[in-house]
Amino acid sequence: MNKSKLRIIPLGGLGEIGKNMMVLDHGGRLLVIDAGLAFPRDELLGIDLVIPDFSFLRERADSVEAVLLTHGHEDHVGAVPFLLREINVPVYGTRLTLGLVGNKLEEHGLSGSADLREISPDRPEQIGPFRCEFISVTHSIPDGVAVAVTTPAGTVVHSGDFKLDPNPIDRRRTNLSKFGELGAQGVLLLMSDSTNAEIEGVTDPERSVGKTLDEIFALAPGRIIVASFASHIHRIQQIVNAARHHRRKLAVVGRSMIRNVQMARELGYLDAPRDMMISLGEIDDYKSRKVVILSSGSQGEPLSALTRMAYNDHKKVKLKQDDTVIISARPVPGNEISVHQVINRLFRAGANVIYESVAPVHVSGHAAREELKMLINLTQPKYFMPIHGEFRHLHFHSQLAEEMGLKKDRIIMASNGDIVELSDGKVRIAGSIEAGMAFVDGLDVGDIHEVTLRDRKKLSRDGTILVVLPVREQDGSPVAPPEISDKGFVYMRNRKELMKEVSALVDEIIKEGAAQGISEPGLLQEHIHDRLARFIYKKTKKRPLIIAVVVEV
Repeated sequence: MNKSKLRIIPLGGLGEIGKNMMVLDHGGRLLVIDAGLAFPRDELLGIDLVIPDFSFLRERADSVEAVLLTHGHEDHVGAVPFLLREINVPVYGTRLTLGLVGNKLEEHGLSGSADLREISPDRPEQIGPFRCEFISVTHSIPDGVAVAVTTPAGTVVHSGDFKLDPNPIDRRRTNLSKFGELGAQGVLLLMSDSTNAEIEGVTDPERSVGKTLDEIFALAPGRIIVASFASHIHRIQQIVNAARHHRRKLAVVGRSMIRNVQMARELGYLDAPRDMMISLGEIDDYKSRKVVILSSGSQGEPLSALTRMAYNDHKKVKLKQDDTVIISARPVPGNEISVHQVINRLFRAGANVIYESVAPVHVSGHAAREELKMLINLTQPKYFMPIHGEFRHLHFHSQLAEEMGLKKDRIIMASNGDIVELSDGKVRIAGSIEAGMAFVDGLDVGDIHEVTLRDRKKLSRDGTILVVLPVREQDGSPVAPPEISDKGFVYMRNRKELMKEVSALVDEIIKEGAAQGISEPGLLQEHIHDRLARFIYKKTKKRPLIIAVVVEV
C-alpha cells in the first residue's frame, strides 16, 4: 500500500447546505471530520431530519479511528448520536462542542457509553496515522476550530465554518498567523467553507446585532420574546447583555434552549448573572416592560416554544398586544415556509414581530469573498477544494480561487461520494462511492422508500379512502357489507352520491371476484384498490391514497 497516498471522501455537505461530513483515508485507517444533519425539504413529508448515509463507515467500522468535530452547530454535529449507535469510536472536540454533543447523547441514552475527548488549539493530537492541529476560528458559536491534518501525503487544511470578525464577542479571533505558518510550511490542499462565496466584501461583525438589539429593547413597550438557535451562544450572550443593560429579567423557554444555556453558563461560555434569571412561572410577577423571554423555535419547528406561542398553544406564555417578538436567525433553506407561517400567526396575535427582512437582527457566521481570499492568500495551497455549500456556492468559490491565481486544473470540484486522491504531491478524483442520505422519522433511521414518500404526498394533497371488508376464512365470502371511510378527501360536488357509487363499485368487485373464484385476500385487495383508484380519478380528477383491507374472520 502506498503510504504517501491520502484519500478524501465527502459523505455530505457538497452541493447542499448541511449534512457536513468528510472522511480521510490513509493506509486504510479512517478519520471522520464532522457528522452533521440537514433539515428536510418540503417534499420529504413526515421526515424530521436528514443525515448522511453511514454505509461506507458501517462496512469499515473497525478502521475508523475517530470523529473530529469542528464546532457545535447542528449541521456539523447533529448526526453524531445516530453514528455512535452504529460505530463506537472516540469523538474529539473543543470543550463547548463536546458539551453540546453531550446534551444530544443524553437525549439518545448514549452519554454513558460515549468516549468524548477534549481538544485544544495549542495541543496537536496524533489520531492513528493523522497528525491533527487545531486552529481557532471565529464563527457564530464559540470554540470553533479549523483542522490541519498531516500525513506523509502532505498537509490538508479543513477550514470548518469561519469568518474574520475583528472584534468577536469572546475576543477569540481567527488565528491568521497559524494559517500563515501552515502556508509557509506547505499546504497540499485547502478545503474551505463556501456558504457565503456569492457575497462580496466581508461579513458584518456579530457585535452589530447587539447594537440593533439594544435599540429595539430601548423602545419596546412590553415584554420582549427573542428566538434564536439554541447553539448560537454568541447571540444569546448579546441578548443577555441587552436585557441586563435595560434592567430586564430573563426567562428561558424551550428544552434545547434551557439545556444549552445551563451548560454554557456552567462551562463559562455564557455570562448570565443569577440575579437576572427567572423561571417561566415567574414572568407574571414582573411588569411586562421588565421581562425578556429567550425562546427556541427560530426555524418554525412545529413543536417548538415559539410556534406554540404563535398558535396560542403554550401553557405558560400567552401573547399580549404589546409584546415584541424578535426572530434573531435566518431561515435554513427548506424552513422558509414554516418560519413565515409563524411570523404571520405572531402578527395576527397582535405582537410586533422583528426579523431579518425588516431589521439587522441577524448576521452570518460565514466568511464572505474578501475573507475567503484572505484564507487562500495565507495558506497558499497547491490545490483547492470548495466545501460546505450548494453547487452555486462551490462554483463561485472555485471561481474566486481562480481569480487568486490557482489554475483550473488545481481546483477540485467534488461531489458527495467522490474519492479525492492525494498522491505524490498531486490531487485527482479517482472514483466514487455511494453517498446518499438517510432519513430520521421520529426515532427511526433508514431509507424512506420512494413509494412511502409518494403515499405521503397523496395523503397531503388528496387524502385517503379506506375500504375494510370482512370475509369468511373458509371460502372468502363477505361476512358483512364493506365499511368505507375517507379522511382529508375533498369533493365539492355531491359527495354523498359519490360515496354511494364507491360502495356500489366495491360490491360489484366483490361479486365479480366470487364469480371468478378469487378468495385470496391479497388478490381481492389489489382488485379493489386498482378499480377504485381508476374510478375515483375518472370522476374527480383526484388521486387519493386508496387502502383496501380484507380481513379474514
